[in-house]
Parts: sequence; structure tokens; C-alpha cells
Amino acid sequence: MAEKPMVAKKAPFVLEMKPGTYWWCACGRSSGQPFCDGSHKGTGLGPLKHDVTAEGKVAWCGCKHSKAGCLCDGSHKSL
Repeated sequence: MAEKPMVAKKAPFVLEMKPGTYWWCACGRSSGQPFCDGSHKGTGLGPLKHDVTAEGKVAWCGCKHSKAGCLCDGSHKSL
């Protein structure tokens, strides 16, 4: 059974991104938030792949409870 994700931040990580494939940390344990550094090993959780198709700002979920996967949907406001 998978552990519950840890809240890394009660706000999004808003970053200027270039097109490419990114692996978002879903466990909240990565020291390289909001991206995976392998800290999830043994938790039953794993990163989510996200393809950024155009350069621009992305609001990555920091609370790890978004219903929109790796993107912030405001769920941190109810934690």
C-alpha cells in the first residue's frame, strides 16, 4: 500500500519552463521540488510525467493533493 504524499509547500511552484518532458514529484519528499529526485523509493508513490509544449510559466502543485495531477488546482487552500 502506498504512503500518503507529504505536503512540500502550501502553494504552487510557479516556474518559467521550456518545452520538454519533466517528472513531477508526487510524494513530496524530493529535495529538488517540484521535480523528482528519486526520494519516493520505498513509498509506493512515483513521479508523474508531464510534457511542457510551449515556453512559459507553469504552476506546479506544491501540496501534492491537486485533482489536476501535477498542476495546481488550488487544493492547498483547503489543507
